[in-house]
Amino acid sequence: MHFSIRTAALKQAIDTASHASVVTNVTPILENILLSARFKKVFVTANNLEMAIECSVDTGVDVKTEGDFTVSSRFIASYVSLVQDETIEIKAVEGEALEISTATSHTRIKGTDASKFPVLPNVRPENPFSLSAKILKQAFEKTMFSTADGNIRPTLAGVLLSIEKTRVIFASTDSFRLSELILERKAKAKDERPSVIIPKKTVTELGRIFDEESTVEMYAHESQALFVAGGVRVFSRLLNGHFPDYGNFFPKSYATKWVIRRQDLVNGLKRANLIARENNFNTRLRFDADTGLEVSTGDTEIGAGTLQIPASVEGENAAIGINSTYLLEVLSVMREDYVSIDFETPLSPVLIKDVPEKTGEATYRHIIMPLKI
Repeated sequence: MHFSIRTAALKQAIDTASHASVVTNVTPILENILLSARFKKVFVTANNLEMAIECSVDTGVDVKTEGDFTVSSRFIASYVSLVQDETIEIKAVEGEALEISTATSHTRIKGTDASKFPVLPNVRPENPFSLSAKILKQAFEKTMFSTADGNIRPTLAGVLLSIEKTRVIFASTDSFRLSELILERKAKAKDERPSVIIPKKTVTELGRIFDEESTVEMYAHESQALFVAGGVRVFSRLLNGHFPDYGNFFPKSYATKWVIRRQDLVNGLKRANLIARENNFNTRLRFDADTGLEVSTGDTEIGAGTLQIPASVEGENAAIGINSTYLLEVLSVMREDYVSIDFETPLSPVLIKDVPEKTGEATYRHIIMPLKI
């Protein structure tokens, strides 16, 4: 293997692919990045067996000899980031080593035979589903935070993606809260796709990797998924198991509903949390048509606190107990100035939505199970 490449392009490819490398004593090869030279392209790949990322570079590349070589992801990323020269030349030499040369430097580093590097999953590039990377990131942002711990509930440790003829659904739950984002499809599709559960780790990386201006094509085959945008391909295993049929979890009516300025509620909850953290963030919310919302913490080792926030209350006056960090997390991913929060009884699910609720493009809703007070 012998090629030259623009330093900036190689750095970007390594930075992107390295999201899939891991540090492990069990399988050290997974700490490496695979460099492959093919015709007029250079491929940079990392694979941790759960997720793999492959980046291809076809501009500013001169392949002299085709071949493959693996080298420490951490080292090559650090080294290339410090290179100031515009072009870098890489050559595999005898003794399982790699020579890295620029106009001002020459370095020799040890690597590993590429034959030991894991092969990329076989995902058929058939029947793609395309979505703007910007919309995909927003959908993941609004659902990822309410996934479960994989060690406790493996099936819930990811985001459900359900592609229907007229809409696309993203959902997640950890049994204490539930997020759902529905995107209306502009044109009715001819077919539906099987629902898949994308692991949280993959969801996190997809949100970081793809440029918001790009379009992501998604493919699914058996237990694997493939996401493609530009010269980047992300492979991921899918979670096996049945995601809960959660439709009936959302309340269809309410006895108490209040509308409040989102930032006022965020500021109030953050102040209350300075005290409520000593009590597992157990916070009491009292709704009154005359006085608005009262947030109180109860007695803790630090003390106690109460504050009033203006709110429009509809229906019965009532009070609920809630984990304030859960409420803060959903408020942080909502973008409207006002939100509505409603419930039937102090022990029934608490429903949070944007005000005004968006229609036609995307609909978002979230529920949190209350605490006993």
